Amino acid sequence: MTERSAPASPPWKRRPEGGTRASLALIVAIARHGGRGLARLCLYPITLYFLLVRGLERRASRAWLARATGHRAGSWAVARHIHTFAATILDRVYLLGGQTGRFDIRVHGLAPLEALVDAGRGALLFGSHLGSFDALRVLSRRRPGLAVRIVLDRAQNPVLTEIFDSLDPALALGVIDGGQPGPVIALEIQRALQAGALVALLVDRAQPHEDTATVPFLGRPARFPLTPWKLAAALQAPVLLCFGLYRGGNRYALHFEPFANMPVEGGVAEGPPPRTERAAWLRRQVAAYAVRLEHHARRAPLNWFNFYDFWSESSDEFSSEQPSGHAPAPGGRAVRGRAALRRGA
Repeated sequence: MTERSAPASPPWKRRPEGGTRASLALIVAIARHGGRGLARLCLYPITLYFLLVRGLERRASRAWLARATGHRAGSWAVARHIHTFAATILDRVYLLGGQTGRFDIRVHGLAPLEALVDAGRGALLFGSHLGSFDALRVLSRRRPGLAVRIVLDRAQNPVLTEIFDSLDPALALGVIDGGQPGPVIALEIQRALQAGALVALLVDRAQPHEDTATVPFLGRPARFPLTPWKLAAALQAPVLLCFGLYRGGNRYALHFEPFANMPVEGGVAEGPPPRTERAAWLRRQVAAYAVRLEHHARRAPLNWFNFYDFWSESSDEFSSEQPSGHAPAPGGRAVRGRAALRRGA
């Protein structure tokens, strides 16, 4: 069966936010006033804390690294994985604070996106919990005045969200709250696209009761949300995939890939099929996306920030191998456009 509903409480929703308000605020204060070098020293005790206390995340990291690399992951590999995650969270302080000049961000595949912007067209940017989505901030430096609207479930990590909102109030005002009812989200996205904005959202995690498709991912069946693809079909919006991969130190690589309904030479790419063929078409989009996600995840496995068993609630349609690890993640972001998009698709 292609479509099914995500569980009422997916595993990444069940994990508490890491750190207290006071400890998170302290780290942000050190980052802002003590400098990035001093703040990065704080990453070591944070990494140690997750290794010693957050056993579920530790086991999920080990299981993921083994699957992605084909080799057994020891404690050092897990520590590097957790440290990479913590480093990207720290760098959000500077990226959201407008200090993108601190970083060496290499951008690949920008030409199709620039062509859309030059034509005044809006587009959907589909990201994932692979690397840093905040590396998108570099776009505002390259194209002053370019509007980038991010769909974010503010209720998922409320303390961090509140702290990061204070770093860039203007960006916070432009956030589309993914915790709103589906029709409201869909309408806000439509208006943003009509205004020529880029709308960025994460599409690898399914929200409660959201329709999903089960497709192969790293040799196992995994469930991905259908809502983003229904949204793209309903709005006839160009789609680009975006991967902001952390490469260590102050280096990031930002990759853009045209995906669907993109302008092509001599006209416009073929749009979605008739309703009778829509279910199969949607599944093909999700499967193609999973292929690209797997490609980048294998190349940068330490950038995988889904600290739970990504395959735990999928069927055995493609493999009889038993899932390994059962570690929920400390939070997630996704769009919840269920009711409105079922009508549109």
